[in-house]
Amino acid sequence: MKNKHKILVNWVGYITVLSLLISCKHHEDEYHSITDKIEAKSKSFHATSTTSELHTKHLNTIKITEGEHTFLIPERTGEITSFACTECHSSPLKEMKGTASKKAHWNIKLQHADEHTMNCISCHNGDNMDQLQSITGTPINFNKSYQLCSQCHSKQFTDWKGGAHGKQVKSWAPPRTALTCVNCHNPHKPHFESKWPVRYNTQKIKERE
Repeated sequence: MKNKHKILVNWVGYITVLSLLISCKHHEDEYHSITDKIEAKSKSFHATSTTSELHTKHLNTIKITEGEHTFLIPERTGEITSFACTECHSSPLKEMKGTASKKAHWNIKLQHADEHTMNCISCHNGDNMDQLQSITGTPINFNKSYQLCSQCHSKQFTDWKGGAHGKQVKSWAPPRTALTCVNCHNPHKPHFESKWPVRYNTQKIKERE
């Protein structure tokens, strides 16, 4: 019994000494634990707040929330020449056809899907030109024209909301600002033409000759 008590006392003493050796702060630059070091170093750390506001302050933006994503996009209507559209489209479109009124958009040739799938009224509301409209006729504000695109391009829409498709303005620093579909794509002709690389490959030219 005495031996067991002696062994127990020795173990307690050993553990106590070991704890003191591990936790003891020997010098000014040493710390009891990594947590103590982080807390001590943090006291004199003055971080600079990172923001993209300096880069986007020239833009007129609006805040949108799509699913779990909230971010800024450029306001659209202010960029459209002669908005509101009803300043000229004072009557329903079908009543303006054949009249002597100025025809500002008749030169637009739609190159978006095929003619059996899309035409003007697939996106424009002929009875209210100040609004776009979904496939089911639901009004869509010009500022949220991406909602039109999302009807068919759902994969790209999901990627855009998360930031994997399209362009962020200057920085990922908050507040996040993203360009919309129409900032890069012409909605009447969204396909990008093929381009040669900026650097001219003379070796390939020689190989083709």
